[in-house]
Amino acid sequence: MKLYAPSTINEIKEKHGFQLSKSLGQNFLTDKNTIDRIIEASQIGKGDLVVEIGPGIGVLTAEAARYAGRVVAVEIDRNLIPILEETLKDYDNVTIINQDVLKTDITEIVNENRQKGGVRIIGNLPYYITTPIIMKLLEDQVPADSITVMMQKEVADRIKAEPGSRTYGAISAAVQYYCQVNQVASVPKEVFFPRPKVDSAVLRLDVRKERPVELVDESMFFLCVRAGFGQRRKTLLNSLTGAAGLSRDAVREILSTAGIQPSRRAETLSLQELASIANKMTEYKLNHQE
Repeated sequence: MKLYAPSTINEIKEKHGFQLSKSLGQNFLTDKNTIDRIIEASQIGKGDLVVEIGPGIGVLTAEAARYAGRVVAVEIDRNLIPILEETLKDYDNVTIINQDVLKTDITEIVNENRQKGGVRIIGNLPYYITTPIIMKLLEDQVPADSITVMMQKEVADRIKAEPGSRTYGAISAAVQYYCQVNQVASVPKEVFFPRPKVDSAVLRLDVRKERPVELVDESMFFLCVRAGFGQRRKTLLNSLTGAAGLSRDAVREILSTAGIQPSRRAETLSLQELASIANKMTEYKLNHQE
């Protein structure tokens, strides 16, 4: 059975009385080429555990199960569970969990199902919660080797953006701090059912074993990122004033010691420069404690 074929999707819908949910961002992939590229880019090995987010009717799940030691698929829509149990019945290495991924302890799932090899996370993410899902996985420090996911092209462009570009922002800095970002594929809207209004892209995020910059206080780094990019048009002197309770004069001094011009904007800063500012902010706070 070609699960990705529109005719198969329609048959499944009719058989189970299933209605696609716009609120859950359900758009099923219908292109075998793209499915193969996602699986290939995921670098799944026989000893690996695959955690899939949003399996839909099991298109990616079935392919992943052919290569992985075990696959755990997390699906929020309870109406899809009986469909998945049917479409994946031939795979004894697949477990389906009916949960909201944003409320699920993925680390616990990994620890309970880990195989001899690595841990790969895959998924065709709903557009409206792509960023929260990715940041949850990274901030929770889920013990995964890579995260290979489909997302809205606009979000992918922001994640992989370089400093100084129009699309570089807080999500770029945050994801690149945790991961090495790799472009896998551009995916046109025509290969989804139903067809969304925008194109998609697939990225593989290779989780870094070591952070790319040295930080005194990681929480200060992310506070600096949020404050700096919170109002993109403001200079660093203006956007960082008030962050961590720092006065304008304090921010001016911090930027000076970090060797950063106060007239620059956050979108021009490399990870190393953001780290330098954050470390100087931490140092300033420690030296000026009452």
